[in-house]
Amino acid sequence: MANRIMLNETSYHGAGAVKEIATEAKARGFNKALVCTDPGLLAAGVTKKATDVLDEAGLPYEIYSDIKANPTVENVTNGVKAYKDAGADYIVAVGGGSAMDTAKAIGIIITNPEYADVRSLEGVAPTKNPCAPIIAVATTAGTAAEVTINYVITDVEKERKFVCVDPHDMPVVAIVDPEMMASMPKSLTAATGMDALTHAIEGYTTKAAWEMTDMFHLKAIELISKNLRAAVNNEPAGREGMALAQYIAGMGFSNVGLGIDHSMAHTLSAHYDVPHGVACAMLLPVAMEFNQEYTGERFKDIAKAMGVEGVDDMSQDEYRKAAIEAVKQLSEDVGIPKTCEKITEEDLSQLADDALADACYPGNPREATKDQVIELFRKIM
Repeated sequence: MANRIMLNETSYHGAGAVKEIATEAKARGFNKALVCTDPGLLAAGVTKKATDVLDEAGLPYEIYSDIKANPTVENVTNGVKAYKDAGADYIVAVGGGSAMDTAKAIGIIITNPEYADVRSLEGVAPTKNPCAPIIAVATTAGTAAEVTINYVITDVEKERKFVCVDPHDMPVVAIVDPEMMASMPKSLTAATGMDALTHAIEGYTTKAAWEMTDMFHLKAIELISKNLRAAVNNEPAGREGMALAQYIAGMGFSNVGLGIDHSMAHTLSAHYDVPHGVACAMLLPVAMEFNQEYTGERFKDIAKAMGVEGVDDMSQDEYRKAAIEAVKQLSEDVGIPKTCEKITEEDLSQLADDALADACYPGNPREATKDQVIELFRKIM
């Protein structure tokens, strides 16, 4: 079996990297950008850090900010119209997963108009053409959407999220500048950081994991464990460490998939509008406990990467428990809630059905029945 790795054509890392937007736009001969961002970033002046670069370089653009935290089918449809109305030939996506996922969907539909209904792109999308060029500027340290081939859209009518997997949606340029992340509040820093940890742990234990992605995931786990607490306290070194860690995690999981944690988290977000990172964090210890007997010695590596001492002297049961406890402790230290009060007994059947139908579930190392998924949801009620 051949293992595939797909990454950006170009990525920039470090303080001040945002200035390279102009460098790349000019070098590639782009004419006018649609800047995709969300209203919060626009109001907070974060988007301006990117548009100032375009202004200084004399590069024209129009802003599209009709994007919700869990972007909807309508947000994508309106964005496609905005792109066409602007006469744009590329996209600058400024934000976290919400802005970038919307930008990817817009870009794909622009060059593959036969899929104008984004719902038709669910699962492994059969597009033929690369999306409109995207320069992705990350403002959160968690989703790694700037380096992945996935995007997630919410179907409000059906109260579900759906995942689209498409190599054609990869941004051509990724900008990972910790200074663009400095305004994140503690709660968002914590949630997106735990999302990154979930990417790394699920990617390391997924069915398709192999040596190259293992390297990315273990380094990401190590960096997140060392830097997330400091990032939540807005320490520059912590911000810088998390900016790199989440990107490295994305380099891995985008190429091998995730598992049941993400499939259940997508469901929670779709039904109750729970922030994605919070949903992932609440479910991570639950999913690890469920999967542990199907992971061989991998939890030993996870425990070591998280800084647990004495792992080599532990039994298998001990190091598996130690890895799970380390995740619980980190989650608690950064203020993630342990339960979701919105879940009701009446909703459990539908939640389980949706989780098992999610595109992330097949990568899970252990098969789950509907009754088992219901019990997993019960653990965070």
